[in-house]
Amino acid sequence: MHEDGNGERRPVDPGASAEDADRSGGANVEFLALERELTVFLRRARANAGQMAREVHPDLESAAYGLLVRLDESGPQRATELAAYIGVGKATMSRQLRALEELGLVAREPDPADGRAWLVHLTEEGHRRVGRVREARRARYVRQLAHWDPREVAELARLLHQLNLGMDKQ
Repeated sequence: MHEDGNGERRPVDPGASAEDADRSGGANVEFLALERELTVFLRRARANAGQMAREVHPDLESAAYGLLVRLDESGPQRATELAAYIGVGKATMSRQLRALEELGLVAREPDPADGRAWLVHLTEEGHRRVGRVREARRARYVRQLAHWDPREVAELARLLHQLNLGMDKQ
């Protein structure tokens, strides 16, 4: 099933029609199906990021949730590294970090490798809040995919990892 732009679900034919290929300028039909499904997936992911950000803190911007997850997974980092990972400029990153500091979720400390630079890390409160939300999200995945074979879940994770690696190379 596929959810169209109006929120209605309809079957997706992975073999789609020749008309679909003609409308796309001859693009491979499997890439049309991929585009449709990724569009729905990304729209839902953006909406979920906003919800998860509000669960961390009611005043947290949705874009900052990914930043908190990155710090949770990777530990202290320089603001420039975070900006490059998230794909934003230095000014945007500075603004986001300032807001996160004001909320008590992150703090800065001097970089021991370079006294001129600073490392950003989650505070204890930041770790607690992000951990709680991430655990709730994993529990939601378990409930939503309970009818899937565990091998299918593992295969989906493998394929998404492969996709992410390919996107990183561009």
